[in-house]
Amino acid sequence: MPRTTIDDLLATARARLARLSPPDAARAAANGDALLVDVRSETQRRADGAIPGAVWHPRNVLEWRVDPSASHHDPRLSSDLDATLVIVCDEGYQSSLAAATLQDLGFAHATDLVGGFQAWRAAGLPVEPAS
Repeated sequence: MPRTTIDDLLATARARLARLSPPDAARAAANGDALLVDVRSETQRRADGAIPGAVWHPRNVLEWRVDPSASHHDPRLSSDLDATLVIVCDEGYQSSLAAATLQDLGFAHATDLVGGFQAWRAAGLPVEPAS
């Protein structure tokens, strides 16, 4: 069997997602139709800032914070499997893989932000200092 490359894995993940542009994600969040979930590192957030209202959990703990059966789940994320969770990473790569994994956990509407935080900022959308 041929080896799967990261490009293959990313393409497979993205084929499952209804990815959102920064303006569409901002509108969905403002309307209460989606929750933005920032998975960037603390270092990236300190350097670049944060999206106001986004929930932050570093990528390495995301599944445990989202899965309602996990002992360390975050009720803001795990209370509704029908919720639209928009995963935000720095440039929109690891967020695609994370969103596909969340779909595997039952969050059918999990997706990600095209271009990640960098695209959000370049679109002139709100950014605040990370707390």
